[in-house]
Amino acid sequence: MSADPITIAIFVAVILLTLAITAWAGRRNRDAGSHYVAGGQITGWQNGLAICGDLLSASTFLGVAGILALQGVYGFYLVAGGLVAFLLVLLLVAEPLRNLGRYTIADVLSSRFRSKGVRAVMAVNTLVVTVFYMIAQLVGAGVLISLLIDVPYWVAVIVVGVLMAVYITIGGMLATTWIQIVKAVMLLAALAVLVVLVLARFGWNPMALFQAVSEASPTDLFSRATGFVPGLDLLSVAIAQVLGTAALPHILIRFFTVPDAKVARKSMSVALWILGLAFLAMPFIGYGAAAIVGQAQVAAANKAGNLAAPQLAEMLGGPVLFALISAVAFATILAVVAGLVIAGSGAVAHDIYSSLIRKGKASDAEQVKAGRIAAVAIAAVSIVLALGAQNTNIALLALMAVVVAASANVPVLVLLLFWRRLNTTGVIVGVVAGLVSSVVLVLVGPGVMGTAALYPLSYPTLVSVPIGFLGCWLGTVLSRPRPGAEAPYDEMHVQAMTGRSVV
Repeated sequence: MSADPITIAIFVAVILLTLAITAWAGRRNRDAGSHYVAGGQITGWQNGLAICGDLLSASTFLGVAGILALQGVYGFYLVAGGLVAFLLVLLLVAEPLRNLGRYTIADVLSSRFRSKGVRAVMAVNTLVVTVFYMIAQLVGAGVLISLLIDVPYWVAVIVVGVLMAVYITIGGMLATTWIQIVKAVMLLAALAVLVVLVLARFGWNPMALFQAVSEASPTDLFSRATGFVPGLDLLSVAIAQVLGTAALPHILIRFFTVPDAKVARKSMSVALWILGLAFLAMPFIGYGAAAIVGQAQVAAANKAGNLAAPQLAEMLGGPVLFALISAVAFATILAVVAGLVIAGSGAVAHDIYSSLIRKGKASDAEQVKAGRIAAVAIAAVSIVLALGAQNTNIALLALMAVVVAASANVPVLVLLLFWRRLNTTGVIVGVVAGLVSSVVLVLVGPGVMGTAALYPLSYPTLVSVPIGFLGCWLGTVLSRPRPGAEAPYDEMHVQAMTGRSVV
């Protein structure tokens, strides 16, 4: 790949567009509510598109296309997991989260458990998940952008890191939301163009495409995992994708940006339809790359296949389409890291500084200032860590984030809503158990230790998620409720279902 002037020009145009959105949003970013959750005034369609912008990350657009091109239908399992995750969120937690929360996930738990420990442990967990996922995005940004436009890795990382700090400190959640909307529209248009061009190449017959893939590929791209351990590994991957994606902090806080639970439900419905269409496009792009570009060429450009979609675009539409698809990948990275920064800075500024250190007495101006400082600090730390992690497996970092989210967040949120006996100790033990077990099992698994792994499965969610639930149960049954520190379950339940407090 080389620094084509068309590609660079389109990259610059994307940066200028996002900065213009940030400047516009900055004039409306005046208080804590607008900074953290865009004042709760995002519509259902807008939030649905923004949710798509959050989920359709570079790993989805570029990574899944590469997996399909080089490894086959296994990559589609990952895609389908994301869709099921959002159906799960739609059915179980979208409306209750909107009714119970204000700015962060810790706010949701604090609607019943008025404990500093609960807020602190959830804030730390949010920060851990956010940083792991953000480093993965920044490392991916550095590698991919350096390949796409021929700039040094460190330049790409710093540019993306500085841009995400600017978005949050000036524009807050409103800027993040509109950047995600623009990115989602660009990505959907890019997917549609690629699918149309691929099908046109094969006479508008999908079966002709699949037949060409079978004939051109030296491996069977339509095979599936067989055997006991591979089957368990696939099940663990599915659990991680379904539960982990649904529990990522930057996804969950999107429900606080809408006016009420009805709009939260509508935004999930919009996101589900759009994501379904986007995911249906991925096999055509992945298999199209395998058939048109060739597996050898895809692997030669990037061993993980991350450049399969840009390579396909170059084959089908020349340097202009390549530049457009590359710019979409760049916009994808910018939008996702902006969402991550707003989630992480909210945990630091609102949960730790405002609620714990200032004991809820910080003014709106102080909260906004703390949020901006936290955003800059998180961006700076992430840039430094990403610069030192150039050769780290980014899939492992993303894996850590998804697994921790599934193991630590899902048990406490589900039991908060559906088990009246859950108490403060149960929440703290459950979060810590899920966090520690997931991190430890990843570190002793094949992703880190290779063939010497002490745990056989790539994704530990088959074990760590039950450990999270077990921690909640043991912490609850082996301790006593704390009078005055826990609101009655029925009060919380009424508020979760109706949005109205009974006190």
